[in-house]
Amino acid sequence: MNKRYFGTDGIRGRVGTHPITPDFILKLGWACGRVFASTCSGVPTVVIGKDTRVSGYMFESALEAGLVAAGINVKLLGPMPTPAVALMTRTQNAMAGIVISASHNPFDDNGIKFFDEKGAKLPDATELAIEQMLDQPLETVGSRDIGKAVRVVDAAGRYIEFCKATFPERLSLRGLKLVIDCANGATYHIAPSVFTELGANVDVIGANPNGFNINDAVGSTDLTALQTAVTESGADMGIAFDGDGDRVLFVDADGSMVDGDELLYVLAMHRIAKGRSDSGVVGTLMSNMGLELALQEQGVILARAKVGDRYVKEIMAAQGWSLGGESSGHLICSDVTTTGDGIVSALQVLAAAVDAKQPLAALRSGMTKLPQVLLNVPVADKAGFESKPHVVAAKAAVETALAGRGRLLLRPSGTEPVVRVMVEGDNTEELTSLAQRVADAIVA
Repeated sequence: MNKRYFGTDGIRGRVGTHPITPDFILKLGWACGRVFASTCSGVPTVVIGKDTRVSGYMFESALEAGLVAAGINVKLLGPMPTPAVALMTRTQNAMAGIVISASHNPFDDNGIKFFDEKGAKLPDATELAIEQMLDQPLETVGSRDIGKAVRVVDAAGRYIEFCKATFPERLSLRGLKLVIDCANGATYHIAPSVFTELGANVDVIGANPNGFNINDAVGSTDLTALQTAVTESGADMGIAFDGDGDRVLFVDADGSMVDGDELLYVLAMHRIAKGRSDSGVVGTLMSNMGLELALQEQGVILARAKVGDRYVKEIMAAQGWSLGGESSGHLICSDVTTTGDGIVSALQVLAAAVDAKQPLAALRSGMTKLPQVLLNVPVADKAGFESKPHVVAAKAAVETALAGRGRLLLRPSGTEPVVRVMVEGDNTEELTSLAQRVADAIVA
């Protein structure tokens, strides 16, 4: 059975457009509550966190109302990074955690994503059960069984201490000058404290959220401000988070971007140097071939998952590997935490740099990225686009042209009405032409 609402990372869309409306989100809270209550004895607890979008207040109230109407107790965390909600779900003995966020999207989008009691993404079966419950009429439990809601006032402090504990005690950030970009998002009151308390000299940008400026010319989706701040201040590096704090990208001392593939390489090399490397690392279909080749030289396999951190984690768990991630900066270090965590991942990269006593530029120099061209092609209907004769012919021609020198990947987005066309190879000019050929065929 296909899911109607859940994508690769929860439910997401434009605020005010179905399903991101107060009435639907209230019903969603109730449906979740009914499904969660059916699988446990006693009164389940659900924790709710959000990023800094102005619409978060509205959806927090709607979710709370739906959940308590289903007999669920609610703990409200306020603005918190997505991985902090995963942590609090575990430490508060909650049945589930809910995050109100559209991650790296602009403020006028929002979304809902979930964690199970272990701080992992909900399984497909649970998401399907929730969607089926949405078809049932909303019925409030009896007055004696209505859930209660409380605010957790020390959630930020708890998460700060957790993050700090993932950084090796034998190391320190003293002597490092960092610029931290919080994207005007959920890390604004968390990240500066973490890095400062570990000893770094920290400048902060993107830490003044007003409900409307999340991911607006700041954060991991736009590194320009961070690059300028790093080079003008003479910082050793810059660190950029996305709106909900589960992704991280770095900026080198000279202002160069260091993406998720390169960060995975740095982390993998550090583990090899310390004699604790797994036999493989998990990337995605979008991971640069340069990462695969660099890992191969070290005898490490790169396994490719479908795009989406849940799929990365599935392969990590199946193989027993502890490192995986996406080029977007969604990195998972499962030996220190359960989910993608921008702050924790940044600390692991900093530990590698401090341990090696080398700048980030030197640590990533062993990997050479192949040129990639990525086009986002708007489509009215993503279903069956690859079977169109024009697309089949264009795909075959491009694959023939790239034979032995690169690859073509077509992927419908799980969160947007677009098809992503990615072409990878050794000649950027040629790649641009080939990618456009496929894009033109998709819209023909």
